[in-house]
Amino acid sequence: MMRQALPRIRNSGTHGDATHHCRHTHDRPDPAGRDADSRHLPLHQPMTVAQPNISVVVPLYNEADGLEFLLEQLLEAMRPMEEPFELVLVDDGSTDGTGKRLQQLARNTPELVAVLLRRNYGQTPSMAAGFDVSRGRVVVTMDGDLQNDPDDIPRIINRLREGYDLVSGWRHQRQDKTLSRKLPSQLANRLIGKVTGVQLHDYGCSLKAYRRELVEDMNLYGELHRFLPALASIEGARIDEIKVNHRARQFGHSKYGIDRTFRVLMDLFTVWFLQRFLTQPMHVFGFAGLLAITIGSLTGFHLLVVKMMGEDIGSRPLLTLSVVLVLAGVQMFCLGLLGELLMRTYHESQNRSIYRIRQVLRGGHHPVADGSAVEDV
Repeated sequence: MMRQALPRIRNSGTHGDATHHCRHTHDRPDPAGRDADSRHLPLHQPMTVAQPNISVVVPLYNEADGLEFLLEQLLEAMRPMEEPFELVLVDDGSTDGTGKRLQQLARNTPELVAVLLRRNYGQTPSMAAGFDVSRGRVVVTMDGDLQNDPDDIPRIINRLREGYDLVSGWRHQRQDKTLSRKLPSQLANRLIGKVTGVQLHDYGCSLKAYRRELVEDMNLYGELHRFLPALASIEGARIDEIKVNHRARQFGHSKYGIDRTFRVLMDLFTVWFLQRFLTQPMHVFGFAGLLAITIGSLTGFHLLVVKMMGEDIGSRPLLTLSVVLVLAGVQMFCLGLLGELLMRTYHESQNRSIYRIRQVLRGGHHPVADGSAVEDV
């Protein structure tokens, strides 16, 4: 049985008219002719869940205090959309009873899909697990700490359906500490946008919507959940962002520390490399190797000429530099060759193509307005 509903968390001054229109759904007449209040069904009300159109994936770690409140708000936001949906809540090895509470709630909430991981793996693996379990044609992700507002989910889905593959939230009025959270985030967003070429105001916002085919194309490792838009750009995704509400944390405490800055930098280098050299690693390692071999060889030739003129070169640092450059160049060149072999193994073992087709136009079959046929891929 649910405990008494807690008051809704609101921030004034966000979204403008669009957000107001989305949130106050009870002010609009119900198209099905029902009383508006009846759409906010209790958690225990039985219903048959069809193949979902929408999957909401929420990683959780030690969020037992706000779990029921989170589920209540998600249901209130999703049920008025009158589309089949599922809530995929992933317990990432919590130690505060989150997993047990999820099991209890799943018995009485048909839309809830509880995924319990064996131990704490981190946000990226738990998000990947949610992606794998989810079945919706649209996948929405958000944090489980209730700083993301579930009322923004319909808005972000509607924007996705305007023709985008990924829509990211922008916490334009972020309710966090300035020095420890907001300032580092702003600097990171600018750096990531500069390096990856995908310009977003807020890479760190977990509230995002994806098309199913995009989720299936992306493989997540390490802590790459912060760079999903950049990874999506590798697949040729159409990306947009919208302003979303952000609320102060009411339950638990943040799981992030200053040490994540260094992890972000390492992951950023990984994404940069994947964007530019995933299918051509020889271009970076081979070029660096040939450059080092060339400089080392020229330096060695210069020293050979000096030696033939009768001068001693054994104590010159230039000789050591020449040898090191040639050896390093050979190693870099060989690393490029190995990278080429691994790249081919990666693609061929999975029967994974090095390109992505958005549509195929076939003339003469099932014509559309312009006389051609369109086949979505």
